[in-house]
Amino acid sequence: MIEDLKKDAEVRMTKSVESLGGAFNKIRTGRAHPSLLDGVTVSYYGVDTPLNQVGNVNVLDARTLSISVWEKNLVPEVEKAIMKSDLGLNPVTTGELIRVPMPPLTEETRKGFIKQAKTEAENARIAIRNIRRDVLSDVKELLKEKEISEDDERKAQDNIQKITDKYIQQVDQLLSVKEVDLMEI
Repeated sequence: MIEDLKKDAEVRMTKSVESLGGAFNKIRTGRAHPSLLDGVTVSYYGVDTPLNQVGNVNVLDARTLSISVWEKNLVPEVEKAIMKSDLGLNPVTTGELIRVPMPPLTEETRKGFIKQAKTEAENARIAIRNIRRDVLSDVKELLKEKEISEDDERKAQDNIQKITDKYIQQVDQLLSVKEVDLMEI
């Protein structure tokens, strides 16, 4: 019973950390990375379709992405979608190839992105703590129904706290890596 609760907590906390990684991928650094455009959708015959499903996104050099669209008539749509995204990118089209240069980050934008990363990390920590609270309330419910002893409850609380600490430490590590990445010139 308690083992099932711990496994469920671990699965949910892992998902919170993975979600944080996805959020960090959307925060652009000075380097070009294909995952930067993961959130961009293109109107493809009236349906919003992810950019990576209408063309190939590649890295040309450290500061430039290239997109080769599979259907030539979609090139203007892809350009519009990138400009409308809140990434601050201006694509340049040369025939069927779209180049997306990464503008250098100013000190002010770096600090803004770090602030955004810290907010995302705090949201992940809150999610992990909420999971801990839910699991601990389930354990207390088991104690109240006399399905476990008080000793079992204390052990479960300690184990769940250790699991929580482990995942919060992962969030902190991801945040410090992202901060270093953002401050890199």
